[in-house]
Order: sequence, then C-alpha cells, then structure tokens
Amino acid sequence: MNYQESLEWLYSTQLFGIKLGLDGPRKLLREFLAFPTHRTQVIHVAGTNGKGSTCAMIDSLGRSLALRTGLFTSPHLVDYRERIRVSGGEITEERTAELLSELKELVSHWDPHPTFFELTLALAMRHFRESNCELIILETGMGGRLDATTTVPADVCVLTPIALDHTKWLGSTITEIAQEKAAIALHGKPLISAAQTPEAQIEIEQVANQARATLSFVTEPLLGYHIAIPGEHQRFNASLACEAIIAAGHHLSYDVVQHAFSTLRWPGRFEVLESTHFGHQRPLILDAAHNPHAAKVLIETWKNEYRDQKAQIIFGAVEDKDALAILKIIEPICEKLHLVPVKSLRSIDPNELCSQLTHIPTEVHESVNKALTTSAQLVIPTLITGSIFLIGEAKSAIEKKVTRITSQ
Repeated sequence: MNYQESLEWLYSTQLFGIKLGLDGPRKLLREFLAFPTHRTQVIHVAGTNGKGSTCAMIDSLGRSLALRTGLFTSPHLVDYRERIRVSGGEITEERTAELLSELKELVSHWDPHPTFFELTLALAMRHFRESNCELIILETGMGGRLDATTTVPADVCVLTPIALDHTKWLGSTITEIAQEKAAIALHGKPLISAAQTPEAQIEIEQVANQARATLSFVTEPLLGYHIAIPGEHQRFNASLACEAIIAAGHHLSYDVVQHAFSTLRWPGRFEVLESTHFGHQRPLILDAAHNPHAAKVLIETWKNEYRDQKAQIIFGAVEDKDALAILKIIEPICEKLHLVPVKSLRSIDPNELCSQLTHIPTEVHESVNKALTTSAQLVIPTLITGSIFLIGEAKSAIEKKVTRITSQ
C-alpha cells in the first residue's frame, strides 16, 4: 500500500470502535516486535487536562539533554503523522505506509480486530524501536488502567490534573476517574502527580500505596524561565515535566531547561495566529478547552493576555462533553458566539445548543469556514475553542490543508 491507501485502511478500522483492555494491544505489540528495548526509558502520562502539553515539555527537555526521543500523542490536529515523532520530527509518509502494510497483513484474520488507536500505538512503538530512541513519552488515549499505552512497561508514571471527562467510559465521579487514571502506577516505580482535588488525591494515594509505587505531588509552578506556551497553568505543567525527567535519573541545568521551554511548540493550546486569515484584522486564538476545568484555565489565560478585552468565540463540541457548562464559564469574555458542528458522528447539533442559550448573542453556521468568514466582520480577537477536533478543522482551514478527523 502507498501512504494514502494505508491511511484508508487504518481509518476504516474506526468501525471497530473503542475497546478498553490490555490483552489485545499486548498481543499486538509482542507479535509486531514493538516493545521497547531494555535500554529505552519510558515515561507514561495520564490525566484529564494538560497531558499533551506535559508530554511535549518532557520531550523538549529530553531533546535538550541530547537524548533521542520518541513522542506519542493523540489525537492529531491536521496531519495523522503528528501523533508519532522522533526527536521532534514526524514519521515519514513512506515509513508509515510500510509499517501499516505490515500491520494489515499481521492482523488480517484477528478476532477481535485491533482498533485504530491500538494500531497507531503499535506503529509508533515499532518506529521508536527502529529509530533507537533512548526516551519514549507516551500519552494515554483515555483513562489509564485499560488504555492500550499501559501495556508498555514504564520507568516513570505521571498524572496531570484530573477532572470529569469521558464519563461514559471512566465513571461519573472524580473518585472513579482518578482510580482509572492512577492505575498506571507500577510497583517500585516513581508516580509523579500534579496537584489534585482532595477526592482525586485520596484515590491516587490509595492506588499508589496498593501498587507500592513511590508517589510524589508537584504543587509549585516553575518560576524563572520563559515558557513559550501562554498560561500560568503551563508553569505547573513545566514543573511536572521537570520532576518526571529527574525521576528518570537525568540532571537538569538552567540552560537545558531554559532552552527546552523557550523553544517549545505545542499547537492548539492558546495558540495565537496572525490576523490576516479569512480577512480577520485582530488575532485568532485556538485553544482546546473541551471540558469545564479546561474552560476555567482558558479564562484565566485570556485575562492574563487580554485583560478586559472581549472576544467573539467560535465553538463546537461533541456529545460526551458538557457544552453548556463550558459556555457558561467562557460567557464573561464573549462578545458574540458562533456555533458550528464538528466533523464527527458525535457532534452536538449547534441549532439544539443555540436553543438552550438565552444570554449570549449567538449565530449558527454550517461550518467553521463560514464562521471564520463571518466573524471577520467584527474587529475584535476571535477565539476558537471547544472540541480538539474543531481546533484541527480550524487549523486546516487557516493553513489551507486537508485534514481527516478521527474518533480516537
């Protein structure tokens, strides 16, 4: 298969849905020869918010230490290959096609068939192994206890802030969700956690105690360094990333940390774009605030960056997100709201959402492209937020690239 054919096959596997469990991915990694070598360190990151940013920070620290790093994240924004990077460089189209062709042949008669996410993890891990990565950073897809990434033995486990999300799969309370995510803890290995709510912290302590993992909480922000991603919360993520690298046995100097965080790039996290796109005369800001906790952080960052300036907001979400709660939180900075569908079978109907809003001037659009064009008429900053899939759609429209949305 060529690259496009291999992606067509991979995307077709989304029909197999989401399957939480470790037996399938463990078998896949074993038979695909995709487990890391004994010389490779693995840092495994779970949590609700800040996973991607924290993974990117750990990766940047590793590269600043001259380590050959492998970074696995999900979902992608524009290009599928964003999910799999070695020392900052995306996997090539040619190598993607080669490995997916091999995977297709391997699993052709498997029952149950591996999922899109499991296949992507296997592809990444084999690429990291063959690239002789010294440090691999794995972001969980969902949860932790039964997430496919948990099949990879980790040297350090990391928990970012835990909040309500994916309640259909992980539980309806913070305690239940914390239990699922903290279950990445491993016997005798460091478990480094961000500051948590009291109920999440209690559950993490209990899980770590049972697993006999060495637990520590990172409660102070990293000060004295320039961090290229806006937001005070990113200083807490940076502190967590530093502790993870130290727990893996590496020494950090001022110059290493400064270089890592000043050169850091992580799209879609309060990403400010030039104002010429779609006729906009003021900045376009992209931020994937896909749950109430993330929306609160977004508001804090907005006020730090723009103070009392209001925004027009382009918003779209999927069904398992509390869209009304998110909109209530961001309402104080909203001059006008533009509701759009997300390119997903799980998209919330913007017309139904609009019917439940009474206090915000609102307009419904058939696509993010239409919303971007209409919103250019107001000379105030435009904030695009909600589903991370919407951020990907917006970026592809702005950059004039073709993207393909996934559910995993």
